[in-house]
Amino acid sequence: MAKKARAAAKGPSIEGVGEIPQGLKETSRQIWLAGLGAFSRTRAEGMKMFEALVEQGQSLERRTRRAATETAAAAKGVATQKAKEVQAMAGGTWDRLEQVFEDRVARALAKLGVYTQDDVARLAERVDRLSDAVNALIKARGGKPPAARTAAKPRKARKAGKARKAPRARKA
Repeated sequence: MAKKARAAAKGPSIEGVGEIPQGLKETSRQIWLAGLGAFSRTRAEGMKMFEALVEQGQSLERRTRRAATETAAAAKGVATQKAKEVQAMAGGTWDRLEQVFEDRVARALAKLGVYTQDDVARLAERVDRLSDAVNALIKARGGKPPAARTAAKPRKARKAGKARKAPRARKA
């Protein structure tokens, strides 16, 4: 039994396969040594490589930020311009609306017979001219204003003011 257990532990035997060729052993060893060399070099130059990658990352970040800032500034300029255009359009619309409202109010006031600001200004100008003409007449008469008359009652008012007396009955 011990023989069988040892044979099972060794594994199945492959017929026709002998020892591993020497060339294959040498190639495996070289691959192993290359891996160790890469590990050693990475350890030695790892910090330098890491610092170089950090510098490249910082440079890329600066360029990206600069590009983003320029793009944002351009977008802000375009947005500002569009806002001004919209504001101008809205202002023009508001002005037209205000003018329509003023025209309608003026027509309504004219129908009601209310004087406009222009009517009042013309009337004030006319009163000023009449006042100047009166002052010129006063100066022409020697600075004496004409004699003041007492205001007389209009005829209708006088007639209405006198009540007719009822005829008296005569005594016979």
